[in-house]
Amino acid sequence: MSSSPPVAVVGPVLVIGTGLIGTSIALALTRAGVEVALDDVDVEQLKLAVTMGAGKVLGDPQSQLSTSTLVVVAVPPRFASAVIAQASKDFPEATITDVTSVKSGILKRAIALGADTSRLVGGHPMAGREVSGAAGARKDLFDDRLWIVSPAPETEASHYENVRNLAITCGAVPIEMSPQEHDEAVALVSHAPQVISSALAAQLLPANANHIAVAGQGLRDMTRIAASDSSLWVDILSENAGPVSEVVSGVVRELQEVLQVLQELASGDQDHEEIIDAALKAGIKGRARIPGRHGNIEAPFIEVAVLIEDKPGELARLFVAAGEAGVNLEDVRIEHVLGKPSGLVELSVKPEVAENLVHKLSLSGFDVRGLA
Repeated sequence: MSSSPPVAVVGPVLVIGTGLIGTSIALALTRAGVEVALDDVDVEQLKLAVTMGAGKVLGDPQSQLSTSTLVVVAVPPRFASAVIAQASKDFPEATITDVTSVKSGILKRAIALGADTSRLVGGHPMAGREVSGAAGARKDLFDDRLWIVSPAPETEASHYENVRNLAITCGAVPIEMSPQEHDEAVALVSHAPQVISSALAAQLLPANANHIAVAGQGLRDMTRIAASDSSLWVDILSENAGPVSEVVSGVVRELQEVLQVLQELASGDQDHEEIIDAALKAGIKGRARIPGRHGNIEAPFIEVAVLIEDKPGELARLFVAAGEAGVNLEDVRIEHVLGKPSGLVELSVKPEVAENLVHKLSLSGFDVRGLA
């Protein structure tokens, strides 16, 4: 769908649902000077969002909605279709969009319930946190993040532009996908990883506490999203069961092949190690396809490991020293050392500047542990 040059979204905007995403959208809009009205069946969440400065309660005399308003539905997937349809009826001139992480089924049911397809535009900001509710909301949550916009074939261009401009006003980068394409994409990059992360984290429940105590950053990275809201994910996975099942089936097939070889190796058969090697190499190639900074294929970096004391100011001092060395940090990882008041910081940098960074940090008195 063609698009005109971006402009700030025209308010007032109504946000229905004041959880993490809805409140973050409202905060981003108010940051941009857009008037926002809020509505939620959860009175406590609504009050908290208002207290945080996200907007005024719908119906407040100081917040009058115009016929040109945009309605953002930010409720759990199980309620989204009905809320979208009702909003379409309550605001007959408004652009209606949602921010659920599943599109096809929700939009189809909303249309079946009476939503005006000419004004309905699916949306999904590709940002989130492991916490839920308004308390976790941030006005910068969407800055420089992708925001998928999924218009229907019948969607009028002006309403598509309104949602595109919503994303831009919130600091995001809009991209267009059909609802079906969206669901297949998020199954691969978000929904299946959630299932796999949760399954791995569940293995820790019966594990020996002494074994868990030696956990490194790898396990923490792979299980980070396992802390997400389970009730929300039940909704999401139920809505996108087909595409997610296809991705998980592929993972299961890979694991079954590796499992069989591991069992044979455990029994003394050393003839099939190439299968494990092939699985690991396929993973390396697949990992390399993930876009890096600015959407480009991620370039190879070198990690400079530095041991710092776990006290105020040390991390800032490290960053300042890197800046004074003229080195741009591509990424930063911190792993606390078990039982010691220190942390191992891995600074990802371009290969051509790594040796210079090591030299300058050493001169500044840092305990540089080497390159990886």
